[in-house]
Amino acid sequence: MKSVGHDSLHTRKTLEVEGKTYHYFSIPEAQATIGDVTRLPVSLKVLLENVLRFEDGRSYSVADAHAVADWLKAGSSTKEVPFKPARILMQDFTGVPAVVDLAAMRDGITRLNGDPQKVNPLVPVDLVIDHSVMVDYSGTADSLQRNVETEFERNGERYAFLRWGQEAFENFSVVPPGAGICHQVNLEYIAQAVWTGSVGGETFAYPDTLYGTDSHTTMVNGMGVLGWGVGGIEAEAAMLGQPIAMLIPDVIGFKLTGRMPEGATATDLVLTVTQMLRKKGVVGKFVEFYGPALDHLPVADRATIGNMAPEYGATCGFFPVDDLTIEYLHQTGRDEHRIKLTRAYLEAQGMYRTAATPDPVFTDTLELDLGSIEPSLAGPKRPQDRVALKDAATAFNAELTRSLGVAANDVSTRAAVAGSNYEITHGDVVIAAITSCTNTSNPAVLIAAGLVARKARALGLHPKPWVKTSLAPGSQVVTEYLDRAGLSAELDALGFNTVGYGCTTCIGNSGPLPDAIVDAIENNKLVAVSVLSGNRNFEGRISPNVRANYLASPPLVVAYSLLGNIREDITTVSLGTSSDGKPVYLRDIWPSNKEIADLMATSISREQFIERYGQVGRGTKEWQALKVATGSETYLWDGGSTYVQNPPYFEGITMEPAPINDIHNARVLALLGDNITTDHISPAGSIKKSSPAGRYLGEHQVLQHDFNSYGSRRGNHEVMMRGTFANIRIKNEMVPGVEGGISKHYPSGEQGAIYDVAERYKAEGVPLVVFGGKEYGMGSSRDWAAKGTVLLGIRAVIAESFERIHRSNLVGMGVLPLLFQEGTTRETLGLRGDETVSIEGLRAITPRMTLTLAITRADGSRQDVPVVCRVDTLDEVEYYRHGGILQYVLRGMAQAA
Repeated sequence: MKSVGHDSLHTRKTLEVEGKTYHYFSIPEAQATIGDVTRLPVSLKVLLENVLRFEDGRSYSVADAHAVADWLKAGSSTKEVPFKPARILMQDFTGVPAVVDLAAMRDGITRLNGDPQKVNPLVPVDLVIDHSVMVDYSGTADSLQRNVETEFERNGERYAFLRWGQEAFENFSVVPPGAGICHQVNLEYIAQAVWTGSVGGETFAYPDTLYGTDSHTTMVNGMGVLGWGVGGIEAEAAMLGQPIAMLIPDVIGFKLTGRMPEGATATDLVLTVTQMLRKKGVVGKFVEFYGPALDHLPVADRATIGNMAPEYGATCGFFPVDDLTIEYLHQTGRDEHRIKLTRAYLEAQGMYRTAATPDPVFTDTLELDLGSIEPSLAGPKRPQDRVALKDAATAFNAELTRSLGVAANDVSTRAAVAGSNYEITHGDVVIAAITSCTNTSNPAVLIAAGLVARKARALGLHPKPWVKTSLAPGSQVVTEYLDRAGLSAELDALGFNTVGYGCTTCIGNSGPLPDAIVDAIENNKLVAVSVLSGNRNFEGRISPNVRANYLASPPLVVAYSLLGNIREDITTVSLGTSSDGKPVYLRDIWPSNKEIADLMATSISREQFIERYGQVGRGTKEWQALKVATGSETYLWDGGSTYVQNPPYFEGITMEPAPINDIHNARVLALLGDNITTDHISPAGSIKKSSPAGRYLGEHQVLQHDFNSYGSRRGNHEVMMRGTFANIRIKNEMVPGVEGGISKHYPSGEQGAIYDVAERYKAEGVPLVVFGGKEYGMGSSRDWAAKGTVLLGIRAVIAESFERIHRSNLVGMGVLPLLFQEGTTRETLGLRGDETVSIEGLRAITPRMTLTLAITRADGSRQDVPVVCRVDTLDEVEYYRHGGILQYVLRGMAQAA
């Protein structure tokens, strides 16, 4: 918050709600100076308010307010403005390394003779522990309790560290495991639409905004809260008071009309929206939804659409607050006074949507009639690859011999499963999981799944025996309304027992498949399938034994568990035989929209949310029993820990950074293709025993069954750097025909794990570069994809295009993102990986400048290639000059001390 009294634009006003006075910075008042912004998209009005509130003539200026207003002239801008969110949201996979970094910064500031107590979050931080529960046990009544016990056995050390952080840091709270998925807890409990804070004894109201250390933070856009995923690196800077400069984005208006037809779900809608926006091209842009359909589109459906923003590539997928948002705030138990403040404040700011609100000005628009939505799946490898349900079998069979690599004469291969009386083949569904924040926050699709289970059970149907079934509700409230609707027992009877309250299958925490199933798959090279109600289906993510993964609505997940394969058309074939011997079809068990709506009306109440979230901080008995070291302002690191280690970022830090020099004679560590995800760069799933990370854990006396996952070990840089580029499906073009994290060392030409090759180069004092294709770094906002990169000794990544978050994270860790000019690629250059690379022009680095990539080939010939330096802003130049954003912030705090 700015200092009270500084208000160059004279926009400070007061608002009275139920006798209580709130101060705010008025957008309508600012128009006297900056011009009419009535038709500015609401998402940009949030950015404008941020400028008005923090305007101080230094970090935030009147010119910044003019820049936002001037966006209207062309529906676009080349200007940048600073942004400070109201709060930060974390989950434990990304939160643990962030707290590790904060703890390391306390050590680091002591090296600069500063005060460790200076290292504290300056804005509220909520960390929800939701990413560590795995589906080790499923399909039984005790699955939930057994998974919880296993979770604490594996993660007690990490959880105790987070408990220390909650005690040691101000403005930092932890929601214990078992409460739900961070985005659903945010949507149902933490988010407020309008935030308040006190300065000098006065209370200010302002929009609820946030950065989240998970890309699906955008889910909360569905209730009018502007926020998006950032790397932990950016989040740490923001929580330490640093405004993050951002280019004022293009805003794509997405007009929604019509009503959803019978049989279609919110999942089908979002898969259609995702496909349309990926085709449109919205990377780095805001998407704002408008149109008459918003008059009846519930917040749960909006949140489903907002959640998938990373999958369609946008920074956010924003819905303005309107009457339906106000109803949702009431239903989910928000304070009634805050609800009244929300409406009054947003109306005063011209940010409250009604049916009469004029359409905003947008950079570009597209339109969708909800009446055209049809049941769909997306897969087998990307969320945007939607296929109509009726075409899914045909599409899979075509992919089987194309992208899935099965020879035509092998498509009929069948394999016996040891100890059973059945066989499995290509296309059999071995995982059917109702999971992920995208859909488990939406009562309509969960109740639909329960109704499908009820109807199937009544007819005597059961999932096929090779299908691993699971249900991971996004919050405990889901269990409340499923119980009240009488549907929990129906789901349990089909093996969809609750396995945990957290993000499970969608992030690779699907747990092991039965050994006999794995053997049949691996020994016969079968393409097994998962069907999940998630948002991510990248190869290698869901399970190491599953090659094809499809996103689907929860009721379709249940239906596919009954059919057991994806090679038959689920819309026409029999799902099984009823108790009286008749074939049962999908239409026989699919609920009507009225059935779903009627059950929702009687099973969901405001009191459920108030009761469940009223005790959210208590945690389970396992959480309460944790032993936590308290009382120390710096963390007492345990050198023997395999979960939490002091990272090396601040070793040898001095008050002045070293000067920037050109990069000379770097070697190529990897040549990578298009669509390299952060999963490819820094996997979150299981750790192979033979991998560098597996060998490290083995050397530290960790048994293989205790390896846990890469995601759970993000607090230990030794594990994570060994896991960088270790995805089992990544293909390095330097070693054709080989999958997995393999590279070659030159000039020897010897082949080895990427980590081992990088360590060899490091010992030789040789810097490294990586080449990529289009959309390098797409996927989750995973800071370890950048941290691991720098720790391997990689100085630059050269690609055809970058996903927004990963590009920013590379800069935040002091790694150069360089962009080929149009028409130039690693392929047009004929790169083999045996070249040396120099990068010239860095001593006078400026944003988006052109640098020279000097490529020297094995025969000694040299080629100079111009590349664009994707250090985009002046702030990022400073981060790069300091060796990273954390070093920049730490030096600033030490000087302030």
